[in-house]
Amino acid sequence: MYEIQVFVTLKEAVLDPQGKAVNHSLNQLGYSEVEDVRIGKVLTLTMNGEKETVEARVTEMCDKLLANPVIEDYRFEIKEALAQ
Repeated sequence: MYEIQVFVTLKEAVLDPQGKAVNHSLNQLGYSEVEDVRIGKVLTLTMNGEKETVEARVTEMCDKLLANPVIEDYRFEIKEALAQ
């Protein structure tokens, strides 16, 4: 069994208004050392199968549903998880 964390972020060229708002708010709160904020999402999946198959299936899921490849980048980490 594997635990997969998928990290989805906007591509660098895509404007991130939510990140800009958080950056502005952090600066307003006195965290002036914060220069930039980019907002993304993390999805956690638990899957069975061979590691190579799991990797291929997660890539397929990201391309089809979990990320919008036009405006978002993704990466994922696969860790072995103990069966419950």
